[in-house]
Amino acid sequence: MTAGPPTGALHLPSLGALPVPTGAAAVPPPPSVVALGGGHGLSASLQALRHLTDRLTAVVTVADDGGSSGRLREELGVLPPGDLRMALAALCDDADWGRTWRDVVQHRFGSDGDLRGHAVGNLLIVALWELLDDVVGGLDWVAHLLGARGRVLPMSLVPLVVEGDVTPPGGGPAHVVRGQVALATADGRIDEVRLDPAEPPACPEAVEAVLEADWVVMGPGSWFTSVMPHLRVPALARALVETRARRCVVLNLTSSQAETAGLSAAEHLHALARHAPDLRVDAVVADPRVMGDGSALTTTCDDLGAQLVLRRVARSRRSAEHDPLRLAAAFRDAFEGRDEGAAVATPRA
Repeated sequence: MTAGPPTGALHLPSLGALPVPTGAAAVPPPPSVVALGGGHGLSASLQALRHLTDRLTAVVTVADDGGSSGRLREELGVLPPGDLRMALAALCDDADWGRTWRDVVQHRFGSDGDLRGHAVGNLLIVALWELLDDVVGGLDWVAHLLGARGRVLPMSLVPLVVEGDVTPPGGGPAHVVRGQVALATADGRIDEVRLDPAEPPACPEAVEAVLEADWVVMGPGSWFTSVMPHLRVPALARALVETRARRCVVLNLTSSQAETAGLSAAEHLHALARHAPDLRVDAVVADPRVMGDGSALTTTCDDLGAQLVLRRVARSRRSAEHDPLRLAAAFRDAFEGRDEGAAVATPRA
C-alpha cells in the first residue's frame, strides 16, 4: 500500500477508564477470550462468545484467494478482507445502528459489471487501509463504525498462500495442492498444510492478545484452510503454546466438507496434534451427534488431557450450523469446568 495516512484527524474516541467496583460486591470481569479461525466457523464462535464477554478478539486467517477477496487481493496486493469482514459483522451491536451497518457491510452488488460479487464491507476495509496505511487501524475504525463488541485482527500482516499434501482417495503418493479454494475442494485426504511464505510475520497485536487472554478458542470451521493455518505462523504458534490462557477446541457438526470428508471427530483432533504437538488442549466442545461410538473421541480427549464437553449446539437436529445461544451455553460450561457428565439435553428445535 502506497497511500500515506490522511492529513485530517482520524482518531478513535477514547472511552476513558471504566470505574472499578470495590468491596465485597465487586463483580469479577468477564474472561478475555481470543477466537481463531475464519469464515462461517469463526463467525459462529464470535456470535456465541459475545453473549459471555466483550473482552473478545478475533484472530483471522488471511489466506483466502476466492471471490471478492481474491479479486481485491490480486488487483491491489492487500490482505483478503472477506473473513475479516465476516468477523466484524458477527460482533455487531444488536441495536438498530449495529444491525443496519452489519447488513451494509455484508451486502453484495448484483450488477453485471466490475462490482458484481463484491461485498460493501470488503471495499470499505480496503479503502480505510489505503487511507490510513495501517491494517489494524483500518479494522479498528470499521469495528467502531459497526459498534462491534470486540476487536478483529489478522493473523499476519502479509497475504498468505496455503498449500497442503493431499493423498488421492484410492491411495498412492501425495501431491501438493496450492491455494485456499483449491485445497478446500481437493479430492483426497489432506495430510499436512503449510504457508507461503513459510515463516510469515505475525500481527503483533494478535500475538499480544493471545498471550494476555484467559481463554483461546479454535474452531469450528474449515479445519485445514481456516483453523490449521494459525499454527503455521511461527510467532503466533509460539504464543499459543506459551500463553497462560486455557485452550478450547470446538468441533464441527459434520464432516461433509470436501477437505474433511469422512474425517471423524477424533481425527480432527489428531490433525490438530500433528500440526502443533506442543499445544495443550484444555477443553473440547462437541455435539453428541459427532460421537459415533464415543470411545475414540473420549480416548483422544483423555490423551490430550482435555475435558470433553458434550452439548447439543446445533440449530436443529439436522442442521450443520451452530446455534449461537446453545454454543454460548457450551462455552460457559467449558470455561467453568463442567464436564460431559452434565446434562446435554436442550429444548427440541
